[in-house]
Amino acid sequence: MSQKFTSLLAVVLLLAAGVAPVGAVTGDGAVASAGAATQTSCSFPVTETDATGTEVTVEQKPERVVTLAPSAAQTMWEIGGKSQVVGVSQYATYLEGADSRTNISGAGRSYVNVEKVVSTEADLVLAPNVIPNETVQKLREAGLTVFKFDYATSVEDIYSKTELMGRLTGNCEGANETVSWMKDRISTVRDAVKGEDPPRVLISQGGGWTAGNGTFVGNVVELAGGTNVAAEANISGYGKISEEVVVQQNPEWIVQLGAFGAYPKTEAYNGTAAVESGQVLTVSNENISQPAPRVVYAVTKMAKAFHPEAYAAANGTDEGAMQEATTTQTTTDGGSSGGVPGFGVPVALVALAGAALLARRP
Repeated sequence: MSQKFTSLLAVVLLLAAGVAPVGAVTGDGAVASAGAATQTSCSFPVTETDATGTEVTVEQKPERVVTLAPSAAQTMWEIGGKSQVVGVSQYATYLEGADSRTNISGAGRSYVNVEKVVSTEADLVLAPNVIPNETVQKLREAGLTVFKFDYATSVEDIYSKTELMGRLTGNCEGANETVSWMKDRISTVRDAVKGEDPPRVLISQGGGWTAGNGTFVGNVVELAGGTNVAAEANISGYGKISEEVVVQQNPEWIVQLGAFGAYPKTEAYNGTAAVESGQVLTVSNENISQPAPRVVYAVTKMAKAFHPEAYAAANGTDEGAMQEATTTQTTTDGGSSGGVPGFGVPVALVALAGAALLARRP
């Protein structure tokens, strides 16, 4: 076996193992050393203050974790904590293998069946901000360790939440890899849309509801190189937008959030530049309605739609070849199917670059 081939094989094996070789480029463009993995290992006990103002201590790495809403479940899947999860909500069943976990949901979108959660004998319960404080308190009174996360208003908040969940569950390295990958993809989008004219975008959640100021969905629109017309109309949070405002703002794009996010087929909406020009985009609900890592796919899908030429130029790759290379790791909108967290197209490109350099060596 030649020295070239041996070196090439070493790069492939390192990447297959999910470990970056010496000198590999990380998500923020820095060079990672061989000892980087040891710096990202978790230590227990760990104490963090949650959204209820409670100091929560996790004594040791939890073997049994319950997620009370889809965003927490998705994050656990992405950071490598899938095997620890023993309970999920009904809206997390899109995740591979989630249907084999205990369904802890009751009736209603955010209702949690306390008895079902207690029956899982969880070491740690992860409660996203949609879970009422009274539910958190009931679970604590039943003897469970519960951590409630803060409200996310931006993708930056999702980075922080992902890293925090990694610390709480003993998946620090996976969380750091995931955040690094997210930042890498967002950086690509930022470079692509920089200097481009931002189109006017209306987010449709269905029934005339939209996302305004102070929402991570609105932040996604901005990251993708668009202007959120709801924010310009001084709508804060998630609320209804009147048809008069829709006519006044005249969006050039309408982005529908999932199957239930269809815009109202009224005269006001049908008369917008977006509908008249056929610029209506639907983004998968799990990639945009949940403050979790896969939101990156919503950002990239929007950026490709809003600024196709600039996005293609910034990526500088054969989109068809890239899609074929990552088919087994993607779902709707490019969502991960639960492979090694943080290892997608960026790492594949590093592998190709590294292999090319090694192959040139004598």
